[in-house]
Amino acid sequence: MIDNLINHFDNNLLLFPFFYPLYCNISIIMKSVFHIKIPSLLENIRIVESFIDNARDKFNLNDDIYGNIMVAVTEAVNNAIIHGNGKDKNKEVDLSLEVGKEKLFFTIKDQGKGFDPDSLPDPTAPENLLTIGGRGIFLVKSLADNVDFLDNGRTVKMTFNVKNSALN
Repeated sequence: MIDNLINHFDNNLLLFPFFYPLYCNISIIMKSVFHIKIPSLLENIRIVESFIDNARDKFNLNDDIYGNIMVAVTEAVNNAIIHGNGKDKNKEVDLSLEVGKEKLFFTIKDQGKGFDPDSLPDPTAPENLLTIGGRGIFLVKSLADNVDFLDNGRTVKMTFNVKNSALN
């Protein structure tokens, strides 16, 4: 019975690297959802990168999709840490990966006040071209196949189409 439980666990776990810092909570919500929770510290972006690297390996993602996911997800987590949670290490950012048929869904949640994504200035407008910053959400929307802002902007859900991967 123990062997069956261990095999079940191994077959349903996104293989994480050898270690994550002890303050990072890693859980499996169900067979197709993987979740990490990190304190709002910029150095924790490396944990997110490792999470994405392991998803690439587990699901055999091609380099283009992997690159889009890496940039979009790390940008959204970075925004959650800086703008959402104000770099408050006592607030956490939740990152989950849900596996669907030919799709990966990444959801990032912060504990901030939220924001209205429609009120952000267009970074491609001539008056904003030389502005420092303000391109993160534009970048996320450009790289993901779909982006939804929920819970007054505290939650970002990105969809990536991943045909020809190990999901099929």
